[in-house]
Amino acid sequence: MDFRALSRLITLSLGLAATGLVAGPALAARVENPVAVFGGIDKITGRTYTFDAYVGETVQFGRLQVTPRVCYSRDETEEQQVDAFVQVDKVSLQNEVSRIFSGWMFADSPALNAVEDPIYDVWLTDCVSEASIPAP
Repeated sequence: MDFRALSRLITLSLGLAATGLVAGPALAARVENPVAVFGGIDKITGRTYTFDAYVGETVQFGRLQVTPRVCYSRDETEEQQVDAFVQVDKVSLQNEVSRIFSGWMFADSPALNAVEDPIYDVWLTDCVSEASIPAP
């Protein structure tokens, strides 16, 4: 690159920076939510369910115990990416508890890390700021 081309490139860059047209790195802040929303299916009955759990709270779904540890979404100005770190335990007929899943679930890709059990499937659908409580 010759001197004139380099000079024009620097002038153009400085001009764009002065007008604010040059953007810095995108900062998509994670929003920590207190409630994780899950979908589940009972394969015996064919029924699907939606249930939620506060972060740190264990919710029973059939013989599965689902505990979200953290649930993240993005600011509403960003494209939503919802993910949660979840632990799932299975209670046997002898009341023995065994961990069958511990990892990240992604709402955009429910099949990627969904919990698949012979009877129940569980997947993350959303992270929200408050639990949905059914009307009496």
